[in-house]
Formats: sequence, structure tokens, C-alpha cells
Amino acid sequence: MGRLTFGFNVTLDGCIDHREGIADDETHAHFTRLMDECGAMLWGRITYEMMESYWPLVARGQVEAPPAMHEWALKLDAKPKYVVSATRSDYPWTNSHHLSGDLRASVQDLKDRTPDGVLVGSGKLAAGLDRLDLIDEYSFLVHPMITGHGPTLYEGILPSTRRLDLISAEPLRNGALAVHYRRAG
Repeated sequence: MGRLTFGFNVTLDGCIDHREGIADDETHAHFTRLMDECGAMLWGRITYEMMESYWPLVARGQVEAPPAMHEWALKLDAKPKYVVSATRSDYPWTNSHHLSGDLRASVQDLKDRTPDGVLVGSGKLAAGLDRLDLIDEYSFLVHPMITGHGPTLYEGILPSTRRLDLISAEPLRNGALAVHYRRAG
């Protein structure tokens, strides 16, 4: 069975707004490596639509981008992408698939058939999956900033505290810290 890893950008005060953080070559290279380590991506509909509106254009060269962003876009285009949505079922972006039915059962099935693991990159979806005890690992890129606004990580919806074991911590040259944790126990 593959692992389900929640990989995300977060500021020191927990902000997960995609417009915050450092979006440089080093950050994109970090997330490209993280994506390379997994067999599939998992998103909610809102994240999928945000990604779908931009990254295929970068992959096709229709939007000019630095090499690290272009590499990310090409690899993301080729990676299997699964989307959880109750309101949309058509996903035209290359290698995109709809996950339907019971959330726990469909995500567990995806984990079972993806031995290299699944990377979830949607904050709300990850919080819901964590409530179902489906998240195995957490890979956060902590940006050296305090934003003073939200949305924030988890927004108080976990029923109890999660204890984690540190796997690795790596400072990036841009000041961000890549931390990787596994659920304790």
C-alpha cells in the first residue's frame, strides 16, 4: 500500500494562501522532487481548477516560464491526477481522473493501487482526509514570513492533536524550511 503525503506551502503563522510564499526556482525544484517521489497527485476541485487554468499552458510553452517552472509543468502534465468533487466529473487535462463515491473508500483504494504513494496538495481536502486518518506523512515548505491573514492550515477542524515524528528538515537558500514528518505511532 502506498502512503498519502500532504505536501503544501505554509507561512510561519499557518497561512496557506497560494499567493503567499516564495515562488522561485528553488521552491519549484523542491516540489518537483516531491512530486517525482510519488505515483499520483490528489486534489479537490478548486485546487484542480486553479492548476488546470495555468500549468498545462506552461507545459505546452504557451506561457513563458523559467526552467524550473517549465520542468514542474511538464512532470505535472504527465503525472496521474485524481480529483475529489461532488459538482464536477469531467476533467480534460491530461491524465486527470475523478474520484467518486465514499471519500474514505475511494482514497484508500487509490493508496492501495499506488505503491509509490499519493501526494495531496489541497488544504481543505487534506484536512478532511486527516479527519479520516488517511494522511500518513506531511511535507511542508515553511516560508519565512508572517502574513496576518488566512486561510490557515486546518482552521481548527481536527478532532484532536496529531503527534508527528520528524523524518527530515532541510533549509533552502531562499530562507524556507522543507520539513517532512510521519504520523507518530
